Amino acid sequence: MSINHIRPWRNIYRRTSRKIMVGNVPVGGDAPITVQTMTNTLTTDVKATIEQVQRAAEAGADIVRISVPDEESSRALKEIVREVSVPIVADIHFHYKRGIEAAEAGAACLRINPGNIGSEARVKEVIKAARDHNCSIRIGVNAGSLEKHLLDKYGEPTPDAMVESGLDHIKILQDNDFHEFKISCKASDVFMAAAAYQQLAEQTDAPIHLGITEAGGLTSGTIKSAIGLGNLLWMGIGDTIRVSLSADPVEEVKVGYEILKSLGLRHRGVNIISCPSCARQGFDVIKTVEILEKRLEHIKTPMSLSIIGCVVNGPGEALMTDVGFTGGGNGSGMIYLAGKQSHKQSNEDMIEHIVEQVERKAAELEAAEAATAAE
Repeated sequence: MSINHIRPWRNIYRRTSRKIMVGNVPVGGDAPITVQTMTNTLTTDVKATIEQVQRAAEAGADIVRISVPDEESSRALKEIVREVSVPIVADIHFHYKRGIEAAEAGAACLRINPGNIGSEARVKEVIKAARDHNCSIRIGVNAGSLEKHLLDKYGEPTPDAMVESGLDHIKILQDNDFHEFKISCKASDVFMAAAAYQQLAEQTDAPIHLGITEAGGLTSGTIKSAIGLGNLLWMGIGDTIRVSLSADPVEEVKVGYEILKSLGLRHRGVNIISCPSCARQGFDVIKTVEILEKRLEHIKTPMSLSIIGCVVNGPGEALMTDVGFTGGGNGSGMIYLAGKQSHKQSNEDMIEHIVEQVERKAAELEAAEAATAAE
């Protein structure tokens, strides 16, 4: 019996959307919600960009976006796509030729606004290139770059203006019989973005790319994104997400997964449940968790670990985790395995021991999954 079956208040009923493909990654429909990031290297620095894409992929990025502002970047994109394993989205803003070049270079998706790349004939050329090269399209509406006629109509960026922009761009693609597209409707204002996404979700069945744009630095941007994206995801809206941070792209991936994990929508790696610590703690909880987060980054198998400083909440939290450690007295604590007391462990060697227990459990889970898949 699943947890969601016995706790129906934990269920999130996702909005029904069409499924498209971004390279070999499905987005929308019944596919898992994907996590994206974007490189911040110069695209023409092929080596640095490849390294950043690979680090993001290792952290769990399903899709990575790369800006393609000029012809030299288009040439570099071809080299980059050849060397990486994740689908690449080419970020195109105004020049239609960049869209054609990116599709020819092997991009899995083009991020464009069809209404911003020139005449109807030019739009048709980009759509033809996308179709010919099995390339999907993301319509990327942004409150900071709305069309002039919409700003004149509404007086300022508003949710209604953003949705109208998005629907206008959708119509261009649909009029050209192109349906392999997803759409985003981003703003740096959490309220504006949330309102726009809610309206958009009611008016199209296209997969929705969620994001709070220009969210800020690692701490402030994480909080804004968690509030904005978390509420939309809780309502069932969103098929792929990008957390926009003024930080290393790997941090965007980590935060994206933490948001999804907190809602039970996606699981990857070790979910550490830990207390904030207080005078009752039997060991240095904060330092221990900091070390364990680093030491366990290599584990991709979904599992849970509780690190609690004392016996007030420790045993209860350990009941619901794969591995647990609860602080006690006299320089030792209790190890829990599969929710049950297993054995005492000294604080002195606890980190190494906990890592060993987690790695062993991860291996068991991987083996069980492989056996199930083979049946």
